[in-house]
Amino acid sequence: MNSKLKRLKEYLRKLKKVVVAYSGGVDSSFLLKVAFNTLGKENVIAVIGISPTYPIEERKFAENFCKKIGVKFIKIKTDEFENKNFVSNTPERCYWCKKELFSKMEEIRKKINFAYIIDGTNKDDENDYRPGEKAKKIYNVISPLKECGFRKKEIRKLSKMMKLPTWNKPQMACLASRIPYGEKITKRKLKKIETGEKFLYSLGFRMVRIRDYNGLVRIEVDKDEIKKIIKFKDKIINELKNLGYKYITLDLEGYRTGSMNEVLKKR
Repeated sequence: MNSKLKRLKEYLRKLKKVVVAYSGGVDSSFLLKVAFNTLGKENVIAVIGISPTYPIEERKFAENFCKKIGVKFIKIKTDEFENKNFVSNTPERCYWCKKELFSKMEEIRKKINFAYIIDGTNKDDENDYRPGEKAKKIYNVISPLKECGFRKKEIRKLSKMMKLPTWNKPQMACLASRIPYGEKITKRKLKKIETGEKFLYSLGFRMVRIRDYNGLVRIEVDKDEIKKIIKFKDKIINELKNLGYKYITLDLEGYRTGSMNEVLKKR
């Protein structure tokens, strides 16, 4: 890990001035902190997206993290809901969302005359279906963590050593990823999902996903917490039905990254 960290710092020094796509997650927080420590305050700026696909609590965390370490940040409102290709929710949804974000980041990069846009993609991300990678090529977005061979476990361990509050933070993903391909994405659905997940986290679950199938919801939690769902069964049913779900189901396989993409693998 130490050799990879050294390689990452050397890699960042070659980039000189960077705009960081910052979500407040484990990977981008680690990358932002290392970039800030390596390149200095004047050569790093974080960009935080404002969108219905991005939970409010996550945005607040990201802003507070930037303030705490002293890095400059800019908030930008993205307009993916103006794009029918995103709203219709095809398997290329992530591409349109990332294209919208990176296009606005590119405007900022040019305006401040920085060299590159970088993001927190790591080596493990190659194992999932990620059409957003195509958008990165358009704007020459670089992924230093992936280029230096970092895996999630290593990022968490180094984050803990650096005393970053994100070292054990649950993995986060765009709220639109909770809606099956082909089902229209609406702001109302995203708000329901955000509210439902926030409630489940308040019950003490470490990792939560609410998969929205219109009137039906599929809950994912870590496998070792599946039995815990029964303890709060009545509260969960009451809360989610109040949100408008008619059927409340539990995925017995538990949480796993990219479960919505499993349907693509079977085609």
